[in-house]
Amino acid sequence: MTATVSPAILARLSRDPAGLVAAVVQQYDTGEVLMLAWMDDEALRRTLATGRATYWSRSRRSYWVKGETSGHHQYVRSVALDCDGDALLVRVDQVGAACHTGTRTCFTDVIYEGTDQ
Repeated sequence: MTATVSPAILARLSRDPAGLVAAVVQQYDTGEVLMLAWMDDEALRRTLATGRATYWSRSRRSYWVKGETSGHHQYVRSVALDCDGDALLVRVDQVGAACHTGTRTCFTDVIYEGTDQ
């Protein structure tokens, strides 16, 4: 991985008032959406430098490397910026559960499911 983030990419990031960008995390080979987390410039830099997904915890107000305490690591395969610059797509190889509740994905509570018509 690379240790730097292009200034052109950083300039395209549209951050919230806290300096954060949403990071949608997806299993690289199946397309399964695993979780949503938050990154700032430093979390993105750390992610690219180490190949391990690093996020900013809004509740703890600190950086965290996914799997550092749980053992459920995320090995980064790619990072893409959306067209508006306000979200990142982080494609990972997820080892174990992605959700802090112990489930594979954080998106287990289906609130609507359409039918084929």
